[in-house]
Amino acid sequence: MGIDDRFRDDAAIAVDALAGFAAQSAGRAGPVIRQPALGDLACILALDRLIAEGGLTGDRLRAFLADYLAASTRLHHPGYMAHQVAVPQPLSAVAALVDGFCNNAMAIYEMGPAAATVEFAVIAWMLRKIGWRAAPPTNAQAPEAGTAGGVLTHGGSLANLTALLAARGRVAPRAWENGTPDNLVIVASPAAHYSVARAAGLLGLGQKAVRAAPADAAGRLDPDRLAGCLDRLRDDGLVPMAVVANACATALGLYDPLRPIAETCRARGIWLHVDGAHGASALVSQRLRRKLDGIALADSVVWDAHKMLGSATLCAAVLVRDRADLDHAFREEASYLFHDKDQPGIDLIHRTVECTKAAIGLKAFFALAAGGESAVAAMVERQTDLAAAAAARLRAEPGFEVAVEPESNIVCFRLDGPDALQMTLRRRLVDDGAFYVSTAEALGRRWLRLALMNPATGMPDVEALIARLSAIRAEVRAEFP
Repeated sequence: MGIDDRFRDDAAIAVDALAGFAAQSAGRAGPVIRQPALGDLACILALDRLIAEGGLTGDRLRAFLADYLAASTRLHHPGYMAHQVAVPQPLSAVAALVDGFCNNAMAIYEMGPAAATVEFAVIAWMLRKIGWRAAPPTNAQAPEAGTAGGVLTHGGSLANLTALLAARGRVAPRAWENGTPDNLVIVASPAAHYSVARAAGLLGLGQKAVRAAPADAAGRLDPDRLAGCLDRLRDDGLVPMAVVANACATALGLYDPLRPIAETCRARGIWLHVDGAHGASALVSQRLRRKLDGIALADSVVWDAHKMLGSATLCAAVLVRDRADLDHAFREEASYLFHDKDQPGIDLIHRTVECTKAAIGLKAFFALAAGGESAVAAMVERQTDLAAAAAARLRAEPGFEVAVEPESNIVCFRLDGPDALQMTLRRRLVDDGAFYVSTAEALGRRWLRLALMNPATGMPDVEALIARLSAIRAEVRAEFP
């Protein structure tokens, strides 16, 4: 059998298995999450034997996929409410197959012209949504000064690191050769994603260089007190390398007020980075984009397509208002890659940590192109409205408390009782398998957290969740009176 015949047969087996997995999950057949012990699962999957002997094709592939999918978390299940990972638009998963088979490492144009062109178009679309000016594809290699730019990376953590590298390049242009000055600090919202502190460590600043910006009672960055904070840091001999604002925060899903924050940063010549990994997708909705008012004044933005845009993982964008800032973030020599050449396209390798880069833009493009902007906007609006309705229903239930009024598709709530009760409730839910929720620590307490990512989840599922939580609460009353 030739490679083309085997590929068709095995791909058909995989597609059938995945279609059945999605249908069973959507129909609530089986638990949302099942977690067998790692050693037991390795034996069930016969991993060591298959690595040693091979033969993963045909019926053996079919059996392997049945076992693999049985232990996979079912994002398509309406009870999936745990994390900010999309139930992928099915066509986006097809893009992953196309990319995996073509295997074009497209960080340089000659290794993947089609993939690079698609990524360029996805980036340009995102830049326009922010309100920035993107270079046309006819002038991609030498765009005029002041045009915006960007690159796609494998995840928001890498995207935040890349954006902060660009910020460091502006304030300390010799840092790439001489090392990071020890007086640089990053001023971040107290609710900033952990990847900001991780980036500080990778940049050589150390996590102690991340200073908490003043915040309001709900944890949003307070623009009225930001100026004083920045001025005090400078009076102490420190140089604010960047201010990091949330759009929206991971735990509570709240948006920082971007316009006044940006105005304060601009008045002091300080880089503003907006971590919009989750919430930037609201820009697609005419009704919801007001939540990001002022984002065009930022210097950099991170936007994950594998969250609310419905792309298969991973696909995150690093976007900068002046593309030169990103072009200058990395400075190294590699004669086999970095050299003048006559080519019809653009290399992206100088904008990213990654040398070998998958065609992740194809996943985002397929997710967008399946239904167009209107379909994406409708999905973002539906999930945001569902969160508001869920919060209202939870708030009305005796013994339930909602942390804040939702601004996105994230709802944090708790039942009367200590933090340990919330963890017990979550563990029991996961063990039952009908619902999968996460928890978050915010406002000094532990909350149960819903990230309403699944378009199949509705208010009947929220009602069923409330009923199950109430039942569990009654069962553990003696332990948590």
